[in-house]
Amino acid sequence: MPASRTALAAWHFSPRAIDRLLPPWQDVRIEQNEPLRDGSRTVLGLKVGPVRIRWVAVHEQVKPGEQFVDRSLQGPFKHWVHEHSFLDKGALQSDLRDSVEYQLPFSAISDIFIGWKIRSDLAQMFAFRHRRTRDDLARHSYYSDRPRRTIAVTGATGAVGRALCAFLSTGGHRVLRLVRGGSPLGADEIRWNPTGDWDATKLEGVDAVVHLAGANIAQGRWTAARKKVIMESRELGTRNLSEAIAKLNRPPSVMVSASAVGFYGNRHDGLIDESAQRGNGFLAEVTQAWESALQPVESRGIRVVRMRIGVVVNARSGVVAALRLPFLVGAGGRVGSGRQGMSWIHLDDLVAAIQFAIEEKTISGAVNAVSPQPVAQIDFARALARVLRRPCIAPLPSPIVRFLFGEMGKELLLSGQFVHPKILLESGFRFGCSTIEDALNFEFGKFK
Repeated sequence: MPASRTALAAWHFSPRAIDRLLPPWQDVRIEQNEPLRDGSRTVLGLKVGPVRIRWVAVHEQVKPGEQFVDRSLQGPFKHWVHEHSFLDKGALQSDLRDSVEYQLPFSAISDIFIGWKIRSDLAQMFAFRHRRTRDDLARHSYYSDRPRRTIAVTGATGAVGRALCAFLSTGGHRVLRLVRGGSPLGADEIRWNPTGDWDATKLEGVDAVVHLAGANIAQGRWTAARKKVIMESRELGTRNLSEAIAKLNRPPSVMVSASAVGFYGNRHDGLIDESAQRGNGFLAEVTQAWESALQPVESRGIRVVRMRIGVVVNARSGVVAALRLPFLVGAGGRVGSGRQGMSWIHLDDLVAAIQFAIEEKTISGAVNAVSPQPVAQIDFARALARVLRRPCIAPLPSPIVRFLFGEMGKELLLSGQFVHPKILLESGFRFGCSTIEDALNFEFGKFK
């Protein structure tokens, strides 16, 4: 691992490390996760085939900075003991050793029929865990000489928000989650109201705010009522937050706010960067209003980064999750002509880019959060088919898309653009997934 043993152990002892270690291709939910100490527990909801089971593990032999052991009390294994050891190899190097001892139920029979599958699945899981741990530590080590920050995040329950909060927490930062609803507040949670009054004084003195909240644009047809919800969730919510931040006595030094490459509309004029003008269509109108709502923060002199995010590659949510089943049953293929641009970014690169925007003081204004290698939709479909080992033979013609999804289908499925991350590249950001196939292989655990 590219970090000291101290940093490696601290990463694992972070309460949110479990979020970073769960394989994205598996349906696993965290039901309970107590801080690491002797006798504390982690409870996972794991789907095995059509059945959902609980996996309860107790932590033992916990030695901060050195090791801890997970022993299964309930779950799919008759016996399971997993020892995590952190070994010193120098100032900026360490070894992570995972030792697992397990026994299957009805082991004499199970070993014959599924033993090979279990060993294969464990090898796949640990390959994923070790790569993500290594990548996270490398990202964090880049800023290891800087003070840890307090960062407030809206939209923390979404796919990007959950990944970002876990990533920042394992890097030693304190994350404050801005939440809505009437449930009791947890530790490091702040109640906020995107369209009404709320107590923003609890943001006094935070170092940065990341604004990710907004209604799902792909949830149902775009009726007039739905379009109003989408617009207001971004414009009013962002303006409300911006005005509250601008009034603080000790405001954050930077605000990173989500936007989208939909700002550029449907484009066929080659690669476009942050200097391109706004395009046409509902998404372009939404993103312009979204970004304009940041004006109160900018007027206060706070550095603002408008992250124009592309299609986020994540096996648990979004486009990839929606297309997984159709492709697995052989019903995947191009949409419309398949020539429309698809500007994408892997989830881990996105959360790292947000951290990068927080840390790099020279970055402000519009920033394209996309891979340097956008693809046509047909090339994305072919890559997904290869990774899932399925054919790419079932097209979805444009007339059917318009009939089924209306305006939403036209803008989200039949339109696109080839966007270039000029600002990130010129500022020195390094992408972890260079091609769409790299990103999909990682998400589905296809390691060579």
